[in-house]
Amino acid sequence: MEAQKKVACGIAVPEKDVYGVVTFYSFFTMIPRGKNNIRVCMGTACFVKGAGKIVEKISRELKIQPGETTPDRIYSLQINRCLGACGLAPIMVINDKIYQKVDPDKAIELIYSYK
Repeated sequence: MEAQKKVACGIAVPEKDVYGVVTFYSFFTMIPRGKNNIRVCMGTACFVKGAGKIVEKISRELKIQPGETTPDRIYSLQINRCLGACGLAPIMVINDKIYQKVDPDKAIELIYSYK
């Protein structure tokens, strides 16, 4: 909230307008992200090919829900509606690296390789 106040003051707009932008766009967050940001595509192709099971497995393993960060701030989990690579579904992105045709067990293996 402090950063939002500074931005609002700096660009001379009401704080509520800055808050509206922060809460609307998925690349902004009010919850600190972890060192490793995990994004799972839940677009139609990815969902049909098992992305929901990947999210469930990650949530159970890391004990966080989508939109949350682990208490040690090593991992954050996010859901994306479409990453635009439907032919490679299901897709998972860790930081800026894209992983294709991921299954739940492979997802966990990939995640722990970042620890």
